Amino acid sequence: MHVHRQERIWMTFGLAMLVIFLAVITTAAVVDGFVPPSHVQSIDPTKVAQTPPFDHPGLRKVADGAYEAYYVARIFSFTPASIEVPVGSRVTFYVTSADVEHGFSIPETGVNTMVTPGWVSQVSHTFKERGTFLLVCNEYCGSGHHMMAAKVEVK
Repeated sequence: MHVHRQERIWMTFGLAMLVIFLAVITTAAVVDGFVPPSHVQSIDPTKVAQTPPFDHPGLRKVADGAYEAYYVARIFSFTPASIEVPVGSRVTFYVTSADVEHGFSIPETGVNTMVTPGWVSQVSHTFKERGTFLLVCNEYCGSGHHMMAAKVEVK
């Protein structure tokens, strides 16, 4: 079978672009520390209110400058509605849903995860500056979706 010279050039170009894209994605993943989820926690979404620590969601201090925040997403609210942490604190958020798919995002911080019923999502962030950070649901979850928000106070 004969392949024309221009076809070979375009095939070579296409394969080279594929290799370049894969190299860029792999390099970005390694440099930024992106890894696929592992050791994923599961939870019975019908028993979230009876399952520790989600039976009493809120903020817990685990060490100096380190906190764990447990959130439950429900139509159309986050529990707790507000937490307060000192500036410079590293907060690990553990979030689950008791009903439908939600989003969990704190704009301008890199905190962004999906909240799926039956799973516990985990994301961490170090709050280096003071202020009030809005926590929003960024996954459409129903007619009151636009009202679903909470806040993180950094003092």
